[in-house]
Amino acid sequence: MIPLYDETRHQGGIPFAVIGLIGANLVVFLLELINGPQWALAYAMVPSEIVRGQALWTIITAMFLHVGWLHLLGNMIYLWVFGDELDADYMGSLRFLGFYFLCGLLASLFQILIDPTATVPNLGASGAIAGVLGGFLVIFPHDEILAFFLVPIPIPVRLSAAILVGFWFLFQLVSGLLSLGGIIEPEGVAYFAHIGGFLAGLALVRLFAEPRPGRRSGGSA
Repeated sequence: MIPLYDETRHQGGIPFAVIGLIGANLVVFLLELINGPQWALAYAMVPSEIVRGQALWTIITAMFLHVGWLHLLGNMIYLWVFGDELDADYMGSLRFLGFYFLCGLLASLFQILIDPTATVPNLGASGAIAGVLGGFLVIFPHDEILAFFLVPIPIPVRLSAAILVGFWFLFQLVSGLLSLGGIIEPEGVAYFAHIGGFLAGLALVRLFAEPRPGRRSGGSA
């Protein structure tokens, strides 16, 4: 499912943090294309190395790396649809950046907790963006999201954020549990980073609120 637009959006400002994050991810991806996959792997996070206290900085750098155009575009679409309103209409850009990186950090730590001996490099903004989805679900659960179901013929649908994000989280949770039990192969997807980031977003979003006149503070219809 690909979200396209929040049709209930009433933001009063420009989401500078979201725009900056998207720009930074695009620049880093261009550097990946120029320098090759080995360059990217040098900045990816390896859980077993973090457990040994090595390359701790990769927890941050890995948030800007992607394995291909589809990975990048999917993450950036989710960041734009669900992040712009939290940024411009609820937190403000500085608070949003703090929220984003804290969720990304906790997402990585949760993945490491689940599989501390893993040697497969982890990369992508998905954990931090999962936190954004969790925060959006708390603050704007009734917003109507225009999305496409990726079936043989793409079908446009309008769903509440509660249904769309809830379905997304259920998929991550079931997939993570099945991969943990060896029933399915994770195929390089860090499901537990998504789960950890999402739970962090649920728990932390109100701590980063900065109410201002005209800004919605949650539960909009």
